[in-house]
Amino acid sequence: MNIRSLTRGDGVVIGAAVVLFIASFLDLYGFDCPAGINCSRYNAPNAWDSLGLLMSVYLAGIIAAALVIVGRATPGRKVVGFDLGQFGAALSIFAVWTVFWTIIDGSNTGAGLILGLLAAIALAGGAVATPLVPALKAPLMSASGPKVVQPQYGGQPQPGQGYGYPGAPQPSYGGQPGQQQPYGAQPQPGQPQPAPGPQGSAADAPAGDFTPFWFAVPVARPLYGEDGSPSPIAELAPGTWYLAVEQRGPGLIAQTQDGRRGVLQDTTGIQRG
Repeated sequence: MNIRSLTRGDGVVIGAAVVLFIASFLDLYGFDCPAGINCSRYNAPNAWDSLGLLMSVYLAGIIAAALVIVGRATPGRKVVGFDLGQFGAALSIFAVWTVFWTIIDGSNTGAGLILGLLAAIALAGGAVATPLVPALKAPLMSASGPKVVQPQYGGQPQPGQGYGYPGAPQPSYGGQPGQQQPYGAQPQPGQPQPAPGPQGSAADAPAGDFTPFWFAVPVARPLYGEDGSPSPIAELAPGTWYLAVEQRGPGLIAQTQDGRRGVLQDTTGIQRG
């Protein structure tokens, strides 16, 4: 998985899982040593001494974090009919529920349970709120952090660049109604080319005065479905040229190499071809 595709919400989930793992080694309960008794040989139990608590809180939270991250990196995968991310979010909420009532039911709670509760709350919050809060959907690493692969202009496409690049045959928006030429396809010898439609007509421009153009992203960015789904359908990678076919508010409707279309919400720093 490309680390540059991680969001701030993913960083919260991963950090909470690390804290949860550390908390599993801390004392679950404290005890007061009576005066005159050497209590140094008595060790307070941690989560690894309680299999039920370990599996239902600590390991459940870590597994939930893994499911959330994998689910966002590979949208569409399901477990027993549920999306991986949704299944992980539900498991994280179950971990919060269990550790909360364990603390309520016990007494003299130790650092392991307290830190476990805080980490489980942070993990569940990051899993549930990331698709809903724009601040958490922002990239974890800024564009100025890692070295950005610069796309190549013109000529033949470089390995891994995909089908589109400036200088390649451009898609035709004219011709007969309902016909669409495949992007990057070469014309066959003797095949008549479709005549371009009149300038400014509805057949030429997808919306208004928008003119399709090639662009490249500075860092990996998610491409969301046109239906407004919070889960990305693809990831735009730097070094590859994509075709912007329509303006959608502040974002762009872009098409990937395999023909999928979606909304690029973050257009800052894109490079036009």
